[in-house]
Amino acid sequence: MDLDGRTVLVTGTNRGIGHAIASRLAQEPVRLLAGVRELDRFEPPEPGGGTRALEVKPVRIDLSSREAIDASVAGLGDELGRIDVLVNNAGEFTGGTLDETEIDAIYATVQANLAGLLHLTRLVLPGMLERKRGKIVNQSSIAAYAHFPGTAVYGATKAGVAAATDVLRRELADTGVTTLELITGGYDTDMLHKAADSLEQHSDPSNWDFQDPGKWADTIVEAIEKDKDKLEPAGRSKLARLAALGPDKLLDVASKRAFDR
Repeated sequence: MDLDGRTVLVTGTNRGIGHAIASRLAQEPVRLLAGVRELDRFEPPEPGGGTRALEVKPVRIDLSSREAIDASVAGLGDELGRIDVLVNNAGEFTGGTLDETEIDAIYATVQANLAGLLHLTRLVLPGMLERKRGKIVNQSSIAAYAHFPGTAVYGATKAGVAAATDVLRRELADTGVTTLELITGGYDTDMLHKAADSLEQHSDPSNWDFQDPGKWADTIVEAIEKDKDKLEPAGRSKLARLAALGPDKLLDVASKRAFDR
């Protein structure tokens, strides 16, 4: 997709990979709608290569409930029908064994990562279909494929995202609207550090990937421009992805070595 003049909505831009994606997109001649949960806490993008964006506009996108999403989309006004690229990046992480996980955390994670993503996409899609162009970019995860202990809730939501993206790819064939699944691995973000803290009593996070999110953002923008439909993980996560494609025993052995209940 040629990004020149396109309107791009990215959710969860205040930190982590979302902030890196917004910063990278700000180097392109786009209208960037930077989605944040709270407008008064907006962190402007930091384009390392210089700003070329036609406009950077913070918008409230709160995925915490059905009502919050409806209110957020209503607040977009006419911008809703102008969105050419939707990057569903916002999300939550809940880690630890399932028997230790708070019930409220389960529902909040499912809402933010899966239900909220589907709800927002459902509201953005009609405008894209009417104009016969658009791209839905969904933040999946290596956890959707490599089912390691301690990630039951998070992995389940990301597996749902992966499935939904694949279904959408087929549903949208020949409409002019395409999809892109981001199989994201380990990046040096607050979320990954939170994951490390929550799993530290069961595993050694010193062996995890803590890659530069800016490099992943570069790859994401390139994938959008080349209209790819799937972006494979980099770094050590690539090995986990390969293991997930093999017999279950491979991950069983790896899990026993890396996880101590």
